[in-house]
Amino acid sequence: MKKALLIVDVQNDFCPGGSLAVKEGDMVVPVINSIADKFDFVISTQDWHPTDTVHFEKWPVHCVADTNGSAFHPELDVDKIDLKLLKGTENKDDGYSAFEATNASLTDYLKENNIGSIYVTGLATDYCVRASALDAVRGGLHTYVVTDAIRAVNLEPGDDKKTLDELYANGVILIESDEIQF
Repeated sequence: MKKALLIVDVQNDFCPGGSLAVKEGDMVVPVINSIADKFDFVISTQDWHPTDTVHFEKWPVHCVADTNGSAFHPELDVDKIDLKLLKGTENKDDGYSAFEATNASLTDYLKENNIGSIYVTGLATDYCVRASALDAVRGGLHTYVVTDAIRAVNLEPGDDKKTLDELYANGVILIESDEIQF
């Protein structure tokens, strides 16, 4: 079985200076870039919202399709990405999980490429990383979250820790980037 790196929403609007900036969101970029070559496949997601989505009733306007805010962080090595998934593209769609992508089926891609393990990185721990990791483990994948390559929104203090505890309780393996050995 092959292994994939999943880069979740490392986009300008989630990094410092963005409209929904995650504290130190840009700090995940060098970690992700340093581990990407270890994987058989690299998959990314991007929030790709329409301007009139109900998602903006809960959140500030962010990652509107085809804007600078929806673009990948400029230092992310996008040349390593094999599959780019767009999510949150519908007016009534939050699109938290990579498995909710609308331009391609992540489940089909994983099956077609004999991928049995997925390592999740990116933004934000307590929302899109969480949803993607939980869907992966529910789908029978060996699921890892690379803890030094994620950052949380933390609407409530401690949401990051609560999320990691929930992921672990559901069978997700928590790992640091320097522990990844193949």
